[in-house]
Amino acid sequence: MVSAKVPAKPVATMKKKSRASRTHAAQRRFVTPAVDVAQTPAVRYGQLGDADCEAELKARKIAYTRETARGVRSPVRLGGPLHGVTFKTELPDKQRATTPWEIGDCRLVLAMDDFASILATHDVVEVHHYSMYRAPGKRAGDRQGSQHNGALALDAAKFITAAGTVLDVDKTFNGAINAKTCGPGAGPRPATADALALRAILCETVAQHLFNVVLTPNFNRPHHNHFHLEVTAGVTWFLVH
Repeated sequence: MVSAKVPAKPVATMKKKSRASRTHAAQRRFVTPAVDVAQTPAVRYGQLGDADCEAELKARKIAYTRETARGVRSPVRLGGPLHGVTFKTELPDKQRATTPWEIGDCRLVLAMDDFASILATHDVVEVHHYSMYRAPGKRAGDRQGSQHNGALALDAAKFITAAGTVLDVDKTFNGAINAKTCGPGAGPRPATADALALRAILCETVAQHLFNVVLTPNFNRPHHNHFHLEVTAGVTWFLVH
């Protein structure tokens, strides 16, 4: 509590320093990897043209149908699992067939295919997510969107293994806002078996540079129950928080 005798100016200065410190902490999480950035999956996928992206889907024998979605460059709907892993919302099957939330841009789907190959090594067979595409507001018009407005981000909430174990981000990530997510000194608190399994999946994905942006419960309260995994076109940086 600030005494009435304390001048206002020092208090304002303290607040500015606090904001600057928080900004600096956030900036440190932007990383340019010590590899050929152009060859990282996320950067390469983000730069693909529509025809080249769809050709890669076909080369990988990924089942999909083309969709129409405002603000999305190359919208598709998955027609089956990727490497044995099904990505789905928790809507009833009848609604899933038409919901816009299961539309993904071709570039995101390529990253998800790589992600699925990691998940398969952890015996994951289903990923329940909140959405990929979220339609932009009317003011956005028909211009190409980014993040969810461009169907370039996946909000993954639950990872279900073949044995029926549910790795629920909300219940088992065991992180803390502003805590380090991956790398030396990072880890769940407490380090339960499920928390360690979930962190292993996430950090293997980060290490392979499949997504430009990875936001977790360590980022802020709105992300307490999912991983935001995003391909960001035209950039050469990665953000993990």
